[in-house]
Amino acid sequence: MGIDLQSPEINVTSLKEAPIHLFKQIQPYGVLLVLEEPELKILQISNNTWNVFGINPENILQKTLDDLLDPFQVENIKAGLFAGNLEFINPTKIWVRKKGDDYAVFDAVFHRNSEGILILELEPAFSRENIPFLSFYHLAKASINQLEKTSNLRDFCQIIVQEVRKVTGFDRVMLYKFDDDGHGSVVAEEKLESMEPYLGLHYPESDIPKPARKLFASNLIRLIPDSYAEPVQIVPAINPVSDRPVDLTNSILRSAASCHMEYLHNMGVGASLTISLIKDQKLWGLIACHHQEPKHVSYELRKACEFLGRVIFAEISAREETEDYDYRMSLTHIQSLLIEYMSQEENFIDGLVKHQPNLLNLTSAQGAAVCFGDHCTVIGETPKEEDLNFLVQWLKNNVDEEVFYTDSLPQIYPDAERFKNVASGLLAIPISRRNFVLWFRPEVIQTVNWGGDPNNAFEVSQSEGNVRLCPRKSFELWKETVRLTSLPWRSVEVKAALELRKAIVNIVLRQADELAQLAQDLERSNAELKKFAYVASHDLQEPLNQVANYVQLLEMRYHAELDEDAKEFITYAVEGVSLMQTLIDDVLVYSKVDTQAIAFQLTEVETALDRALSNLRQRILETGGTITHDSLPTVMAGSTQLMQLFQNLIANAIKFRSDQAPQIHVGAERLEDEWLFSVRDNGIGIDPQFSDRIFVIFQRLHTRDEYPGTGMGLAICKKIIECHRGRIWVESQLGEGATFYFTIPVGGRERERRNGRKTQNNLFGRGQ
Repeated sequence: MGIDLQSPEINVTSLKEAPIHLFKQIQPYGVLLVLEEPELKILQISNNTWNVFGINPENILQKTLDDLLDPFQVENIKAGLFAGNLEFINPTKIWVRKKGDDYAVFDAVFHRNSEGILILELEPAFSRENIPFLSFYHLAKASINQLEKTSNLRDFCQIIVQEVRKVTGFDRVMLYKFDDDGHGSVVAEEKLESMEPYLGLHYPESDIPKPARKLFASNLIRLIPDSYAEPVQIVPAINPVSDRPVDLTNSILRSAASCHMEYLHNMGVGASLTISLIKDQKLWGLIACHHQEPKHVSYELRKACEFLGRVIFAEISAREETEDYDYRMSLTHIQSLLIEYMSQEENFIDGLVKHQPNLLNLTSAQGAAVCFGDHCTVIGETPKEEDLNFLVQWLKNNVDEEVFYTDSLPQIYPDAERFKNVASGLLAIPISRRNFVLWFRPEVIQTVNWGGDPNNAFEVSQSEGNVRLCPRKSFELWKETVRLTSLPWRSVEVKAALELRKAIVNIVLRQADELAQLAQDLERSNAELKKFAYVASHDLQEPLNQVANYVQLLEMRYHAELDEDAKEFITYAVEGVSLMQTLIDDVLVYSKVDTQAIAFQLTEVETALDRALSNLRQRILETGGTITHDSLPTVMAGSTQLMQLFQNLIANAIKFRSDQAPQIHVGAERLEDEWLFSVRDNGIGIDPQFSDRIFVIFQRLHTRDEYPGTGMGLAICKKIIECHRGRIWVESQLGEGATFYFTIPVGGRERERRNGRKTQNNLFGRGQ
C-alpha cells in the first residue's frame, strides 16, 4: 500500500539511509561464522547449516572450529591468522565434515570487521584448485592489449565492459559513473542484443543511496548469485560479546536490502556482480554485471575481476589525467601570470581584472567578482551589486570550505533564480571570513535522458505496521528538460581556483604586514608631530606674552613722545600678537582632539547643542540670529567634542552671514546604521569647487580683513567627526546659504538590535 511521502510521520531519509551493514541476514549459498579468538569459538552462525553440513546450528554454537575441521586444517588456519595479513590466506580450500563420514569442499574467506571481530565465510567450491597467478596475468594482459589500441576514453570504457563480459559470461555489463550530485549514468555497455539498452541513461541518487555507496567503497566486489533466494538469519542475532548486531561491511555473503532485491526484480535481473572503481579514495563508479537467470561466480574469478577492474581503472584515471593535461597546463600558465600581475599592482585586485589574461580565463567563466571589504570589483557578466551583496552574505553564513562550487545555484540559493541568465553556476573561494572571489556561469538549458522517472524513483509502502521503500517498476526512457543549471565546473578548474586562493592569501598577508609596519611608523610619526605641536604651541605662549606686554608698556610710558605712525605700528604689533595667540590656541585644540581619550557615553545631542548656544549667546544677540532644531536623539559620543562641533559650525554660520539676520536650523535623521545631522544657514554660501578645501587646516576662502579667524574651525570639526567614525561634508551654492552635514554611527547595543532585526528580514523576507 502506497503512502504519502510528505507525511510528518514518515522519515524518508532514515529509510534511505538505513544501516544495511548491520543486517542480520546473509545469502543462502554460503555459511557465515562469527569467531572468538584465539580459541576460534563459534559465537554466531547462519541458520542454514543443516542444508549445507547436515548439522543443526545449535549443535555448532559455542563449539570451536576443531569440531568442524580436522586438526591439520585448524593449525594451518591459526598459523595464517597469526601472520596477520588475511589476504595471504584468502581463499583457503577446506573440507568440512558433514553428518556421517562425508565431506564438503569450501572456499574459506576470513576478515575482521571494524570492531576487530573475526568472521569466516564459507562458499561451496566449484573447483578444487585455485586459479593460478598466470591466469590473472593473461587476463590483465589481454585486456590491456585491447586498451592500448585506442586513445579515446569512451572507447576505452567500452573495451572494459567487453572484456569483463567475456570473462564472466553475464548477459549485460555496464560501466556506471557517479556525478558530483550523487546521480549516475551508464557510460559504456555490452549486452545481449535482445535486451533493452541502458547506455547513456541517467539514474537517480536513490538507486544507490549513501549507505550502499559507502559499502561499495569498502567492499570492492559484490555478488548476488540469486536475487530470488530467501535470506538466512544469523543466530543469535546479537553478538554475545559486543551485545549488538555484527558489522558485515566487508562480508561477501551479506544479504542485500529488500528494496534492492525488488529493484533487481523490476529490472529482470536474476544475478548481479558489482566491481567498485575507486579514485582518490572516493567511489568513482561501478562495473555492474546483470544476468537474467541465477548465476554463481567463484571467489577466484571474482577476485580476478576485481584485479582486472583495478588495473584497467588505473588506465582510465591516467587517460582522464591525459585528456585534462593540456587544459591544466594552460590554466597553470594563466595562474602564474595572474600571480605576477597581482605582485606588480599596488592593489592585488587590479592584477586580477585589468590585464589579459584575467580572472575569467582561469575557469572559463562568463563573469567574476572580487568582493573585498564593502566593495565588489566585477568583470564580465555578473549579478547586480545588490544581488552580489546578498549572495556574499549567504556565503558567509553557509560556506566553511576552502572552495565552494555548484552548477545549479538556484536550487540551493533560491534568490539566484533572479539572475539565472548570468549566474546559474557559481565557483567561490573565500579569502577570509568576509572576502570572496566569485566566478559565474549562465544557465544552459539541456535535455537529460533518465532510466525511468527520477521524480518517482521510489515509493514508501506500509503493510502490517512495517514501513519500507519500494523501487520504481519502470526503467523506460524518460526525458527531462533541465533548467537553472550551468555547464559543470571541471576538477582542473576547481584546483586552479584553489591554487589562486593560496597566492591571494599570501599576497594579502604580505600587504597586511607592510601596512601594519607603515601604520606603526605613521602612528609614531603622528605622535611625535602632535607632541611637537603641543610643546611648540605651549612654549610660544610665553614669548608672545612678553612681546605683547612690552609693546603695550612702551606705548604707555612713551605715549606723549610717539607720533601717529608709531602709535599705529604699535597697534599692528598688538593685533599680530593677539592673532598669533589665537592661532596657537586653535592649534592646541586641534592637536588635543585625538590625543586625549574621548569618553564615549550616551549623550543627549540637545544638551550639547544648548551648551554651544550658551557660549555663543552674546554673538547671537548682537546679530539678531535665530536658531531652531528638530527633535534631537541620544547618541554614543564625547559630550565636550559634540558641544565644540556645534559651537564651531554655528559660529561659522553667524560669521559668514548675509545682509539678513542669521537663520540657522539643526536637523537630525535616522539612517540604516548612523544618525545624519545637518546645520543649515542662510548665509553667503560657498562655491562648490571649494567644498573639500574648507576642511583643510589653515585654509581660508576670504582675507582676515573680510572675515576674521584662523581657518582652523572646520578642520577641528572634521577631526572630531573622524574620531567618532563619522563623515562630514557641505552642500552649498554662492549666495544661497550652506548646509553642513555630519554622521555619527549608531551605538553598539542599538546596532546589535538593528542587525538582529535585519538578519531576520533577510532570512524570512528573502527566503534564505
